[in-house]
Amino acid sequence: MSIKSSMQIAASRNLSRLVAALGGAHSAIPHLNRPRACNASSTQCRQQSSVAFGKVCRRPQAQPHRWHTIPPSRQFRLNQRRHFVAKVTDYLPAYADYTDSQLTVREAIAKICSNFPDSYWLNIDNTATWPTDFQQAIAKAGWLGIMMPSQYGGAELGLAEATIMMQTIAESGGGYTASSCVHMNIFGLAPVVKYGSEEQKARFLPPLIEGRERACFAVTEPNTGLDTLKLQSLATRDGDEYVLKGSKIWTSTAQVAEKILILVRTTPLEKVKKPSEGLTLFYTDLDRSQVSVEEIKKMGRAAVDTNSLYFDGWRVPATDRIGNEGDGFKMIMHGMNAERILIAGEAIGLGIAAVRHAARYARERVVFGRPIGQNQGIAHPLAKAWCELESTRLMTMQAAKMWDEGFATGEYANACKYLAGEHAFTACETAVCSMGGMGYAKESVPTKNIMLSDFCVK
Repeated sequence: MSIKSSMQIAASRNLSRLVAALGGAHSAIPHLNRPRACNASSTQCRQQSSVAFGKVCRRPQAQPHRWHTIPPSRQFRLNQRRHFVAKVTDYLPAYADYTDSQLTVREAIAKICSNFPDSYWLNIDNTATWPTDFQQAIAKAGWLGIMMPSQYGGAELGLAEATIMMQTIAESGGGYTASSCVHMNIFGLAPVVKYGSEEQKARFLPPLIEGRERACFAVTEPNTGLDTLKLQSLATRDGDEYVLKGSKIWTSTAQVAEKILILVRTTPLEKVKKPSEGLTLFYTDLDRSQVSVEEIKKMGRAAVDTNSLYFDGWRVPATDRIGNEGDGFKMIMHGMNAERILIAGEAIGLGIAAVRHAARYARERVVFGRPIGQNQGIAHPLAKAWCELESTRLMTMQAAKMWDEGFATGEYANACKYLAGEHAFTACETAVCSMGGMGYAKESVPTKNIMLSDFCVK
């Protein structure tokens, strides 16, 4: 027997063990839960309400540690045996590695999302209607400002908490339709928070946090694509204003946005020493009397518009320029690394939702006298998809942690976004195949086709 064959057999046995350890071939894939960190003044862990099905799960009591060098927040009973208490078939279960603040975010967002069932997102997608009710619910609860400074009404939490928020929203069943309607508000103004003046922060941040204003993000151009350093749109200074001329493409939410964060050249490419110089960032009103906004019809995510912008003679106040003229590329990269990590979280949520739907179907669909989930042809691919998603989730949380700690380089941000895209797409594909012919029927699982069409477009 060849080494390759031996490895394949070993991998198959490991998948079988994983399915068995996770509660049986047709019971889907659970997550680990650890006892929650105890209050420093008590060894009695709080009871936590399970988001799924309204049941209450009593956490095990934690015992004081014999080693005083370990922080109280990490106290666990030495001989505590960890066990599975939540399945991937459950609606938005907790994760074992979450901190208290992260778990609070997960629970709060899950509670909001539970008010918007599959039927809501199916109707939103079928009618290509902006999900106003959902966005306002998130805004009313104060979560649009999750990363914003508290002095402007934000929660001042980290990117890790924001990533959990976006994963939860996508995982709830709304997919990219749900996450895209709040996405820009979460990461978009990171350059304003870091590089904007105090006057600009006071003027720009509160309306966005409160949900009174929506913003879009314009960087990509028709002739340059991802080659951001070759942008051609130009802003020319004219007294107290800049006059903008050029075009942008793939600008989401421009049909409904009141504001726009836009990157343009203030110095032509041929006149700079380095391509990264001469780019300037503006956050200003999206004045449709000066900007033509044309929607691009897509195969998926019908409720959230994507557009081409054209402008010639668009006057923008100099007071809407963020930071120094010519420093825009550095500023935009600060926001882009955060965006990549958030998108990774959204993709993971999308993949988990797909596996959840498929696992439930596999438990309920009976053929030849038993649930189809008992067949390895169904159970193993779903188990593999869960492994890939969970490993990517852990890397994404590491990337978010590094960003929160001030690491400026983006290798982890790029890596987790790549892996999340690959593995979430595979999870969605596996989910459809697991459901056979019904995997292609829109009415069988209302959000399934929304999720898959979203991902095919991405």
